[in-house]
Amino acid sequence: MSNKQTTRSLAMMGLLTALVVVLQFVSKTIRTSQFSITLSLVPIVVGAALYGKWAGAWLGGAFGLAVLLTGDASEFLAITAPGTIITVMLKGILAGFASGLVYDLIKEKNDTAATYVSGILTPIVNTGIFILGCFVFFLPAIKEWAAGTNALKFILFSFVGFNFFIELAVNLILSPTIARLIKIAKKNKV
Repeated sequence: MSNKQTTRSLAMMGLLTALVVVLQFVSKTIRTSQFSITLSLVPIVVGAALYGKWAGAWLGGAFGLAVLLTGDASEFLAITAPGTIITVMLKGILAGFASGLVYDLIKEKNDTAATYVSGILTPIVNTGIFILGCFVFFLPAIKEWAAGTNALKFILFSFVGFNFFIELAVNLILSPTIARLIKIAKKNKV
């Protein structure tokens, strides 16, 4: 990789990182349940596709940090700060890493399919790790909040709610645009 390409890559990763953070702060105002909708998964998918799984992990980490800074995890921070930080950071980092890993595995066969699968997988991993974190770190509090209801149902309907489906739909709807952006960036060697 030439110095020019390295500089472009660093600049693009800086731009994508800033976009992830800004989108997370903007999405703080869009709520369908106790948590805001995540709009920053799209630049994570783009970065993971262009620069690989480690870039995806970086962008996912920036997303996790932005979630913590927006106060979107404050209810959980009050219960256990380490558990909240681990869950929030891990869900973002693993979502970005998985996105890049899957994209790399599929791109040789079909670049567009790789984009769609990565776009679908990113919110699944993000939400899946969140649900696991709820069970590992917050189950006693969740059982108390659920007041006799099944804890998994409570998590799915009270915390995850429509957010997951909206995040998945946004990624699916924007996947053709994401695929086009990736093709343009690769063509221009960004």
